[in-house]
Amino acid sequence: MGEKSVYESIMTGLNEALEDARSEKPILKRNNVIVEPVKIFGADEVKRIRNSTGMSQKIFASYMGVSDKTVEAWEAGTNHPSGAASRLLSMIEKDKELIIKFPFVTSALAK
Repeated sequence: MGEKSVYESIMTGLNEALEDARSEKPILKRNNVIVEPVKIFGADEVKRIRNSTGMSQKIFASYMGVSDKTVEAWEAGTNHPSGAASRLLSMIEKDKELIIKFPFVTSALAK
């Protein structure tokens, strides 16, 4: 695509957006997106999810990509998981097979 065609494409899109904004009825297709809010996990919930995995705090921390102290703080209620950690906890809570599907932490037998 040449420089002029990129310009024309951008101008066409802008003109369509302006025409849509000026019209009484929407012209352009719209998509409504609903994002589920990040769940706030309490200490008991974190411990229940970890216990459902059969992992110790140390191993669970490695799986979650956080420190042992972080998981301890979550389970003591002195801190709460947020952001990506909360999303991952939600995923594990909804799908117990997740830790099998994505084995970020595996055990190796000592020889």
